[in-house]
Amino acid sequence: MNASSPRLRLLAVTAFAVLSVPLGAHDMWIEPTTFFPQSGQIVSLRLRVGQDLLGDPLLLDPSLVNQFVVSDGNGVRPVVRRDGRDPAGLVRLAEPGLHVVGYRSNPSTIEIPADTFNQYLKEEGLDAVSAQRARRNETRAPAREIFSRCAKSLVLSGATADGQGDRPLGFTLELVAERNPYGLRADQDLPVRLTYEGRPLAGALVVALNRLNPAEKLAARTDTDGRVRLRLRRHGMWLIKAVHMVPAPPDTHAEWASFWASLTFEMRNPSAGTNE
Repeated sequence: MNASSPRLRLLAVTAFAVLSVPLGAHDMWIEPTTFFPQSGQIVSLRLRVGQDLLGDPLLLDPSLVNQFVVSDGNGVRPVVRRDGRDPAGLVRLAEPGLHVVGYRSNPSTIEIPADTFNQYLKEEGLDAVSAQRARRNETRAPAREIFSRCAKSLVLSGATADGQGDRPLGFTLELVAERNPYGLRADQDLPVRLTYEGRPLAGALVVALNRLNPAEKLAARTDTDGRVRLRLRRHGMWLIKAVHMVPAPPDTHAEWASFWASLTFEMRNPSAGTNE
């Protein structure tokens, strides 16, 4: 295979898209061209990686795709993938209702300098990992990590209907909105549950940020049932995110395995009307 082959070009561009982002800016999310498509409309799905909802395209590397799907009232089906391109996927929403789009990656490996890794643990609320590194006298050592993405997006076609809501996709780390955010009133909280391997994850930091003011973050740690409640007072696109880290399996040649969950949706401006 020569250096000009499509496969090598794809790998080079994908690696640049990931590694050109500072190591502390690991957020990855799904950004559809619209969160409110018409029934039958084709929606383009963009994968973004960056910080504070300012992101670069993450081009789809087929070797990293574990799942890229959409769930609706009829079940789960694959998204039409566009390997090596932006947008990364296309989906036709044939029926009205709430659609859950999900992307789960296979693990990638990275080595991170000690100072950068320590700062990243602090920012993501991974205090237990910091404490364990300190007990092992590893605080000043670089870290080898495998990381996986578990991103979801909620897209509403048509009116908000009773009984419709987010649905689990079986991701390793998964954020699930326990109320439909498109049916919330301004005075209501959004309950969100975080699961790891299908079980509630307690004590994890969950952060919500809005594109109109990403510096004004909402943050809370999950309770014993893996839940947080968020008061989303601002309209516009929201990103909810969480990170979980565990010791890496011995055959991975890494010390740590991390899982990055995200959930995106858009709260409509009340002056623009509602779906109801």
